[in-house]
Amino acid sequence: MIILPAIDIKDGQCVRLVKGDYGTASQMAESPLAAAESFSAAGAQWLHMVDLDGAKDKRPVNHQTVLDVVKQYSGMKVEVGGGIREMSAVELYLENGVERVILGSAALENKQLLVDAIKAYGDRIAVGIDARDGMVAANGWIATSQVNYLDLAREMEQLGVRTIIFTDISRDGTLTEPNYEQLSLINGAVSCDIIASGGISSTEAVRKLKDDFLYGAICGKAIYTGALSLDDALTIAESKPDLDRFFAKGELIPTVVQSAEDGTVLMLAYMNKESLGRTIESGYTWFYSRSRQELWNKGATSGHLQKVVSMHYDCDMDTLLVKVVQSGAACHTGNYSCFYRRIKP
Repeated sequence: MIILPAIDIKDGQCVRLVKGDYGTASQMAESPLAAAESFSAAGAQWLHMVDLDGAKDKRPVNHQTVLDVVKQYSGMKVEVGGGIREMSAVELYLENGVERVILGSAALENKQLLVDAIKAYGDRIAVGIDARDGMVAANGWIATSQVNYLDLAREMEQLGVRTIIFTDISRDGTLTEPNYEQLSLINGAVSCDIIASGGISSTEAVRKLKDDFLYGAICGKAIYTGALSLDDALTIAESKPDLDRFFAKGELIPTVVQSAEDGTVLMLAYMNKESLGRTIESGYTWFYSRSRQELWNKGATSGHLQKVVSMHYDCDMDTLLVKVVQSGAACHTGNYSCFYRRIKP
């Protein structure tokens, strides 16, 4: 899992809001550049930046500050959102060193822009889904739509989006905890990588998000106030599990793969220690081929990837159950499940 410390910019200052209310803005650091310097020194590989003025004005406002950070701290990958409503704004960022741009309100209101941006830049385009009581908010969280966050996530997946940043507005800047229920639902509904945002204020929260196979976690106010150490968050996110316990009875462990969406048993395969480690690290299934005697990443050639939602082991610790979001067919025959042949009485 990746950790993305956050820098929200309002009037050129590094601020944080509470539940998206602009009236609650409080300065968190001397400047955006100073915040970036501290995050870089701690070893952060990613940075999440939001142009709050841009989100409200529907155009880039603090873009020069963003680009200054990108130029000065080139060792970190930067994703940015806020006010990106035109292709020219997408190009402004992506052609000047930003790794990924986030379309929020534009994804809801201007699907053609999203399609054009994905066609031009592929997975460097992410979508931000910010929800209030399960309904998508827009325009700097000022307006709430009648669109359910899961419905929008499924639509974004169909349009080719690979990364979604999900925020429960009621948790943002509150130093409480993430909305685990909504995060679990969206992670199990689409094959997109899900980045959690809002309420991540403890090492326990970071650990749970990692255990739930979230792709990333945005940490903001908790880092600035000292409630969460960035060093600790990075250590947890990058930690490797002890896999030896699963292989006490042999070098391979049978793995049942099940759809997280409808419960269908999709396939049975085998994992060795290396493929299990890669599965846990990447969030996508890797197996060991007994016939070819090599590792294989499910869907690497067909595009029918399996995004892991959860993993369990049985009482004897000699079989795994992996719940996934399946893209396309699981079986090489083209069938959704490998178990399509029925034994008749």
